[in-house]
Amino acid sequence: MRLFLLVSLTMTAFAANSILGREAIGGGYMDATGFGLWRLVSGALMLALLCRLRGLETWTRARLMRPASLWGGAALTLYMAGFTLAYQDLDAGLGALVLFGVVQISMFLWGAVKGAPATGLRVAGAALAFGGLAYVVWPQEGAGVPLAASLLMAASGLGWGIYSLLGRGARAPLAATAVNFAWSSVMMLPVLLLAGGGSVVSPYGVFLAALSGAVTSGLGYALWYRVLPQLLPAVAATVQLSVPVIAILAGAALLGEAVGLRLVFGTMAVLGGIALVVLRAPAARQRAAE
Repeated sequence: MRLFLLVSLTMTAFAANSILGREAIGGGYMDATGFGLWRLVSGALMLALLCRLRGLETWTRARLMRPASLWGGAALTLYMAGFTLAYQDLDAGLGALVLFGVVQISMFLWGAVKGAPATGLRVAGAALAFGGLAYVVWPQEGAGVPLAASLLMAASGLGWGIYSLLGRGARAPLAATAVNFAWSSVMMLPVLLLAGGGSVVSPYGVFLAALSGAVTSGLGYALWYRVLPQLLPAVAATVQLSVPVIAILAGAALLGEAVGLRLVFGTMAVLGGIALVVLRAPAARQRAAE
């Protein structure tokens, strides 16, 4: 139950990032790449403060130049850069499908390589959840699929998949996340310059980016690194399909957006598919132990 609550809290934090980003970028308070950089810097500062309060400074400095930290920063930058650049031309629903589709594939494949292949029931659950997500977010009137933006979002999904898999080996999740955010803040600067970002900045936009970075990203990602070692790759991949649905439901509650039967049926499919994958995991672990 404790693990379930922690995972639910993490997915809610991820969904809150979407709402904050949509408010800041969609509302014209900040451009996409500028929002991404402010988000990373705010997260790095918050995590550095928490590491100082927890007495993790020595461990954090020792980890700073390790290859794993550089890979973590690079993976986080790939996710952030691809995500922000792709959503300038890609529909939000299609973007979510591409992003989480690639995340699922990468984490399922890694599980198979590491000796934890997905069973038939687990694959069926993942397919049901992904189908429910597609039903919820697919544009009803139809839409073209920009190739360049889709490739950027696919790269973002690969970056997040790698970042999540790296987190499975993190011994000190808070310090590891702090170092990843610090490196990613530096690595994001060339992306900002090449994309011509940072031209739109407002106090409200900075507040939203800081809230997203310090709370729902920094603390949310640290919590994700904490729970990842307790999840099979297939489970970790599938539960993330709940994020777009949570974001849509939160938008309906906070922004007054309509809730139709499409959302209800799609949400039931997503949750049912996740349940199949999650409930299958304990049985698989028990057989493996035997």
